[in-house]
Amino acid sequence: MLNNIKVTEKSAYIPKGCGPLLHRNKAGDIPLRQQVFQHVRASGRATRTDVTRAMNISAGSATTLTADLIASGLLREVHEEHAREMGRGRPPVALEVVPEAAYVIGIKLSFTVQSAVLSDFAGNQLASVTMPSSEKHRTSAQMLDEIEALITLLMAQSTHSLSDIKAVGVGLPGIVDNASGSITWSYLLQNPNEDLRDAFDQRFEIPFFLDNDTNMLTLSELWFGVGRGMTDFAVVTIEDGVGMGMVVNNQLYRGTHGMGLELGHTKVQMDGALCRCGQRGCLEAYLADYALTREAAVALGQMDTTTKDPKELLDILFQHATDGNAAAETIFRRAGRFLSVGLSNVVQLFDPPLIILSGKRMQYNYLYAETVLSEMQKLTLSDRRQPCKIAIHPWDDLVWARGATAPALSALTDAMVGGHEVVNL
Repeated sequence: MLNNIKVTEKSAYIPKGCGPLLHRNKAGDIPLRQQVFQHVRASGRATRTDVTRAMNISAGSATTLTADLIASGLLREVHEEHAREMGRGRPPVALEVVPEAAYVIGIKLSFTVQSAVLSDFAGNQLASVTMPSSEKHRTSAQMLDEIEALITLLMAQSTHSLSDIKAVGVGLPGIVDNASGSITWSYLLQNPNEDLRDAFDQRFEIPFFLDNDTNMLTLSELWFGVGRGMTDFAVVTIEDGVGMGMVVNNQLYRGTHGMGLELGHTKVQMDGALCRCGQRGCLEAYLADYALTREAAVALGQMDTTTKDPKELLDILFQHATDGNAAAETIFRRAGRFLSVGLSNVVQLFDPPLIILSGKRMQYNYLYAETVLSEMQKLTLSDRRQPCKIAIHPWDDLVWARGATAPALSALTDAMVGGHEVVNL
């Protein structure tokens, strides 16, 4: 193991419940009533005594606040039956979120597959669907047609109707102005600066939350994954493109204009390989799917690479590399070296305690081999730095879609518990 880098697999234990495991001293301006609700949801179940201790409030305040949340149909009492075996008397009464209080949908859009999940107010995933996606560039109207088809398919898999849905979150690759709902650029769309939020509102009349797909995956870690118990961490994804998300003090960081952390479009080679964004030398141009497949013809010799599906081609390329094909190995090892540069820059700039590497391409061990992480260490000024852990999470698209439910759940919580309007985060 390297001196200053620790590689871990996905954590074997994730606490029950959903949402960040908030501490009161980081809650900011969140009303105490809402803090109590969020503590119960994050815990899965909690007694009033648990609430009293966690919130550092009096027993009377805990009783009053939880009684109000119960009367509002947001929390309910449940008996901890397992505790009866530990002693005599009635089992203690705990509190949990009323799942039926609201339902939300999360969606991930991509070139290869569209994914959607249905969740209740407690964060439980109730249904999920995937459908093939066209590789053609779309108009915003065509994208909305795909979203509508996906939602229709999802509702057919559940016992609920569209009228039950209180909010929808969508993540897609590209540069998204989260505040305005405008897609500055995405390779899914024909035109830049598309206002998808207004178009969605006109068609569905449901609160809509749009963000970069890597931000949605980062929220998935913060709400449902290993990031729940951390105040700060970074996520780097390698799939059709290269993305990055970051949580700072339990909050998703986007930058001043909501379009920061575009790691895939940082420059690693002046006048280098052509990137899909139109510029040259971007990190993505050396790591993303298209960066690997465009060199496959050379590595695979006479094999017909033009008629094969990109995923199939990558799998073949990886198998050849595993079997000792020197040219195929060179492609992956070169990509790994550029990943080392990207990760060292993340550590050097942000000093996160954890970087989660995720996305479909993390199935290729060349990208997180010992040599890659060793090179990352050499490129980082880290003699006095606390070790940065590296976790490998090769998750599928449904996890990204589930992350898209997080901003919807958060906004509904602000509205239904905190008394605010449902506004974009």
